[in-house]
Amino acid sequence: MTAATPAELESIPPSTLLLLVRHGETPTTGQVLPGRAPGLHLSDRGRDQAERVAERLTGLAVTAIYSSPLERTRETAEPAAIRTGLKVFVEAGLVECDFGDWTGARLADLSGLPEWRTAQQSPSAFRFPNGESFTQMQERIVGALEVVRAAHTGGVIVCFSHADPIKAAVAHALGTPLDLFQRIFISPGSVSAISYIDGQAPAVLTVNSTTEPLSGLRAT
Repeated sequence: MTAATPAELESIPPSTLLLLVRHGETPTTGQVLPGRAPGLHLSDRGRDQAERVAERLTGLAVTAIYSSPLERTRETAEPAAIRTGLKVFVEAGLVECDFGDWTGARLADLSGLPEWRTAQQSPSAFRFPNGESFTQMQERIVGALEVVRAAHTGGVIVCFSHADPIKAAVAHALGTPLDLFQRIFISPGSVSAISYIDGQAPAVLTVNSTTEPLSGLRAT
């Protein structure tokens, strides 16, 4: 195999790297469905996770930072903004799923409901009471990510969001049916990476990464 010529290299479309970061832990993580209710902030552990995300960006030429409007995501994005010197743009499409009447409910109280089993086993058929459906949530975040990456083609974009929207975005990139998206696990403070090249299927580079440096995701 011969090496590509400079002209051939110039003709290769640039890849756009999208990093999806779940916000850090809060005092209610794993206990309730906070949804879009305001006033929920990071715990001490969550702030440590946010600092760790910023450290892991070392060596990456970050182009832009976006965040869900909620406090816990914007707080998670702050250390990355300080480290990179970039402004955090608020993107409504990255917001948490609208849990409707289930907002603020304890997971222990929901887990025995028949509706909860539907949410876990057949999410494409489920809509939160007076809230959003998983299908709507997936369409929303996928559409928002398409707009963001189109605005920064060839760049590295860091998006701070929430577990369910990130799972839905990763499932879409993988070509995984929405009914199987609950099999994807997204930890607080974790990073999932998707690479896009125009005209090609997206490549999922990592999912739920919590430790290793992120510079290896992009050739230098």
